[in-house]
Amino acid sequence: MMLDNFKLDGKVAIVTGAAQGLGQGMAVGLAEAGADIVNVGIGDDSETKALIEATGRKYLGIQANLMSIEPVDEIVAKTVEAFGRIDILVNNAGTIRREDVLDFSEKDWDDVMNLNLKTVFFLSQAVAKQFVKQGGGKIINIASMLSFQGGIRVPSYTASKSGVKGITMLMANELASKNINVNAIAPGYMATANTAPIRADEARNRAILDRIPADRWGTPEDLAAPCVFLASKASDYINGYTIAVDGGWLAR
Repeated sequence: MMLDNFKLDGKVAIVTGAAQGLGQGMAVGLAEAGADIVNVGIGDDSETKALIEATGRKYLGIQANLMSIEPVDEIVAKTVEAFGRIDILVNNAGTIRREDVLDFSEKDWDDVMNLNLKTVFFLSQAVAKQFVKQGGGKIINIASMLSFQGGIRVPSYTASKSGVKGITMLMANELASKNINVNAIAPGYMATANTAPIRADEARNRAILDRIPADRWGTPEDLAAPCVFLASKASDYINGYTIAVDGGWLAR
């Protein structure tokens, strides 16, 4: 049956930054489709744990600061030790810093690039090595509207998310023949902690909504189904593509 292609029964998914927001929404979606979940990040993950276990799936929380690639090998080792395998990686954890180009600091550049791009690549590399041993797997990177556009006052974020789109294509070129699918999701304007300052600015908020054909901010739940699709057998012949989930923003 066609719908069986979307099932993730028996799969194990690592989702970085799943304690809240977009990561939590995708992790819950993957669990509802049948996957056990490993959340990697810092902070209180009790809400996510409860949501995942309520679906009947297993949950493992790994506390790790992804600003550095130091925890990468341990993340893979702990997941394999707990579940015996890894089938899906969702590189969701990210950060943003806002400042005018003329005043942007080196620290704000490095912090964003390290988490949003460097760790994404090296965690993907480590998981891909495990995928090769197992015979394949799925990597889903989280890009952005600023993978396609310049934006304002977020130079390191724009650079990092443009890079995410680029390495998604590069990794797909090298890994597709190994039965590893690498794709990305580019969320549009989502109602999360990262966008709280923009939504609090009445004029900016209205200007954004005026350009979104759907006339609303996206939610974490809006990313769940695309994430399940890219994690499932249904997407086996999709490689190196970045899917915009944006309410029509780019179409405008």
